[in-house]
Amino acid sequence: MLNRRHLLTSLAATAALPAFSGLARAAAVEQTLRVAEVHVHDFPTVKAMQWMNGELMQAFRGRLGMTVYHSGQLGREKDTLQLARVGALACTRVHSSALNNAVPATRILSLPYVFDSTEHMRRVFDGPVGEEILAACRAIGLIGLAIYDSGSRNFYNTRHPIETPEDLHGLKLRVPQSDIFIETVAALGANPTPLSYGEVFSSLQTHLIDGAENNWPSFQTSQQYKIANYWSETEHSFAPDILLMSKKVADALGAEESGFMIEAAKRSVPVMRQHWDAAVGKSREIVLAAGAKVNAVDKGAFRKANEPLLDRYLRDPEIRRLYDAIRAQA
Repeated sequence: MLNRRHLLTSLAATAALPAFSGLARAAAVEQTLRVAEVHVHDFPTVKAMQWMNGELMQAFRGRLGMTVYHSGQLGREKDTLQLARVGALACTRVHSSALNNAVPATRILSLPYVFDSTEHMRRVFDGPVGEEILAACRAIGLIGLAIYDSGSRNFYNTRHPIETPEDLHGLKLRVPQSDIFIETVAALGANPTPLSYGEVFSSLQTHLIDGAENNWPSFQTSQQYKIANYWSETEHSFAPDILLMSKKVADALGAEESGFMIEAAKRSVPVMRQHWDAAVGKSREIVLAAGAKVNAVDKGAFRKANEPLLDRYLRDPEIRRLYDAIRAQA
């Protein structure tokens, strides 16, 4: 069994080396890119990256491929981001909120009620705004390969239905380790508790938290629905996932290989979305069959409660410019 601590230590120790095994000195030697992912083996993002591996293997006749270390085998998202930045990993898939401090352009993605729907979100990500956000990641030594939409985020908890912001008052809710998510939940009257994704299930079990917020597939595949069975459809955020590649690894690979990686990642987006849409339906069916209680909310009240937060961030001219471009496509 893979020892995560041992592997992380090994990766960190070899950070100056390209993040692939079997470093090629001749064309016949195989190169395997290491890719990190916290989601489980059959999650839509994992399937998209496995599809990319097939494209690489075919294009380079087995000389170049990817090994996707799923289920958090290589650590939490903040760990894998750093490993990719120094070149100890080839790629990592992270939630966009993990980039909010280092890449300011990504903050617009985490703000509440910026997107109206999945269709609106996808139009934006497929256009100039999406390209600009991916390009901004180069400033921290990472190449933005693809934006994988992550659906709408909704609240769930162990205690009661949430219909208005007042119903959140007093609840301890897990949020990603992101200032914007902390501020969003605090503005609604709950007590935000920043935790990594892998800590949520045990924290619900031990009553460290009363609930959290996430999308349908994450709620189901993490088994959190077995503990927190009140799901309230706030759709307060459509913050996506972002697939990133180490610039150091890209440079070591060469123009042809890294160029193909970038192109294959773009082509993997519709693959991911197809799996995603199927996963949402399947996850919802599983959760409802298990007895979870789903309710609609007063979205107008939630939007109003978050208006001061949104207005404060929109004082930044760059955030305002991106917001206006996103709203123009609503």
